[in-house]
Amino acid sequence: MTATVTTPLRITPLSILGSRRALRLIERNIYVYRRSWIIFVSGFFEPFFYLLSIGVGLNKLVGALHIGNRLVAYTAYVAPGLLASSAMNGALFDATFNMFFRLKIAKTYDAILSTPLGPNDVALGELGWSLIRGSTYSGVFIVVMALFGYVLSPWAILCLPAAVLIGFAFAGVGLAATSFMRTWQDFDKVSLAIIPMFLFSATFYPLSVYPGWLQLVVRATPLYQAVALERGLDAGALSASLVGHAAYLAVLGLAGLVVTSRRLARLLLP
Repeated sequence: MTATVTTPLRITPLSILGSRRALRLIERNIYVYRRSWIIFVSGFFEPFFYLLSIGVGLNKLVGALHIGNRLVAYTAYVAPGLLASSAMNGALFDATFNMFFRLKIAKTYDAILSTPLGPNDVALGELGWSLIRGSTYSGVFIVVMALFGYVLSPWAILCLPAAVLIGFAFAGVGLAATSFMRTWQDFDKVSLAIIPMFLFSATFYPLSVYPGWLQLVVRATPLYQAVALERGLDAGALSASLVGHAAYLAVLGLAGLVVTSRRLARLLLP
């Protein structure tokens, strides 16, 4: 009994990423969503409508902007930022609202832990499912970008792996944060964090338009890192800073995954 309780608390990235039993939880979620697929795909439309409205209206008013040494249309400037937001939103929805429902309301994880699956498997399975959702949104959005002519360079082929990394970062943070939530009212704090981060992520405006102190704040946010990564890859503006953006997101996702595993072990194991 002692080994069963203490083992999940000894968590390393390799032990978490090495579990294959987490695939069973992903299969479970796929089975559940078979009859509610419209909910799964609905999250794609928000960034798509943003992109469409900007292309119809603001594109002509704002004019061209620079990405590195390249001058691009305003819609092409905004599109990679919306791609990053799409990956974020897709990953966060399951990592927050749906995980809370399964953890606190439906008590799904209590039943799952009566099987050979452990807290590590639950954490990795939920993160994997969140990645599937975020990656699906991102893949479709990249196709839309290509159809509208907003793919600016061959390096844009890396935008999808980058979107998976973005989903990994936000899913990890979302799962960890949800493990501390006690009521539905706590999700007001999620909106309080996400909406300002989206508006001040340099998705719609260059970072240079912000005051110096606000630039420092924006640079510290994960969505800015995601937007800068996608924008640089789409435009082919390659630099060492892209590696820094990717490393930031990878570390954030791993930290969130470790915290989630520890929290689930404390919440669910006797």
